[in-house]
Amino acid sequence: MLDIYRVSFIGHRDIYQYREIENELEKVIYDLLYSKEYVEFYVGRNGDFDIMVASVIKRVQKDFGNHNSTLILVLPYPVKDMEYYEKYYDEIILPVSSKTHYKAAITERNKWFIDNTDLLIAYVIKDKGGAAQCLNMAIKQNRKILRLCNSEET
Repeated sequence: MLDIYRVSFIGHRDIYQYREIENELEKVIYDLLYSKEYVEFYVGRNGDFDIMVASVIKRVQKDFGNHNSTLILVLPYPVKDMEYYEKYYDEIILPVSSKTHYKAAITERNKWFIDNTDLLIAYVIKDKGGAAQCLNMAIKQNRKILRLCNSEET
């Protein structure tokens, strides 16, 4: 039976240390692909960090191969241009009930990330916002967390 390691990403919409974060992400992705039998990468699409993560994963998969990983887009609600996303990502998941108000849907999706991950990789440098709230929830649930920018692991 395949041992699947699930990795979720959360972060701020805006990135202030672009090159440093991109380099850290690339190293972490390579390390995961070398050390795990199979990795499912769960990403959102709500800002620069999410877009960077998907791009780095695709680039590493192109170099390393995608035989032991999958890039999965986890959306809080359906979006325009789904055809584009279906071509770019290996899979799309919509884990939030369609009855959830759209303003609460991102928070619900972030809870799903926490509940369905073995490792949460976080770019959180501010104490406010959805990424900070998600990180705090993960800390309270004693999830394994790798924080980018300061390489802090909890």
